[in-house]
Amino acid sequence: MPDNVLEAVGLHRTFGSVRAVDDVSFALPEGGSLGIVGESGSGKTTTARIVVGLEQADGGEVRVRGRARGTRVRGRARRLARAREVQMVFQDPYLSLDPRTSVEQVLRETLRLHFPGTDHDRRVRELLDQVGLGTRAADARPKQLSGGQRQRVAIARALAVEPAVLVLDEAVAALDVSVQAQILNLLADIREETRIGYLFITHDLGVVRCVTDDVIVMRKGRVVEAGPTAEVLAAPRHPYTRLLLESVPRPDWDPEAIAAARRAL
Repeated sequence: MPDNVLEAVGLHRTFGSVRAVDDVSFALPEGGSLGIVGESGSGKTTTARIVVGLEQADGGEVRVRGRARGTRVRGRARRLARAREVQMVFQDPYLSLDPRTSVEQVLRETLRLHFPGTDHDRRVRELLDQVGLGTRAADARPKQLSGGQRQRVAIARALAVEPAVLVLDEAVAALDVSVQAQILNLLADIREETRIGYLFITHDLGVVRCVTDDVIVMRKGRVVEAGPTAEVLAAPRHPYTRLLLESVPRPDWDPEAIAAARRAL
């Protein structure tokens, strides 16, 4: 079995009286892809933010390659090293990119921050090619790019620091279906080439089915089901997982019945 590149052990996070994350544990093997699914308010995004370091857990631990990621890291060099371990791609690439900065400047600034004192020309070209943009997009600013192209830039920026884990928080939710497929195929190719680990945060079971090996299902901050993606989606054991599958629109879809079943859980 491959070594785990990422582990979360007993994560807890509360906001007032709300338990946003309640004893959440999972493991991501090197080169693996794990999906975290659930409705809004299930705790999946808070879990992702704890993994990245944007949110501090009240309890539990996150480990990368067996080493605990401290919640309070002192010193610029240590903070940068910690940031390189796990990178995040957000849902809206337009909001996460500086509208005044060209694609090339975005990548150069990231490389300069993490790898100072080296010539970055070759690496910039490699990153642009890796995400399917090429040097023709180097001078473009975000407003000149499509949504799919902007997300490719966001992915290239995250990959620039050579992270062990890439967290994708609804990273294709804002894109058209055809563009979603292109980005998901791109991510699959990158994972095969680099052996990077993916943590997909999504409500879309189609995305989970397409790009993950394993999945955990969250409801009200807790993990209610976990296992290989194909098995969980083919034969869900928990009523909430079955409800999520039944909520996917189809010809005989009855939203009122779904809403009633949700209230009954």
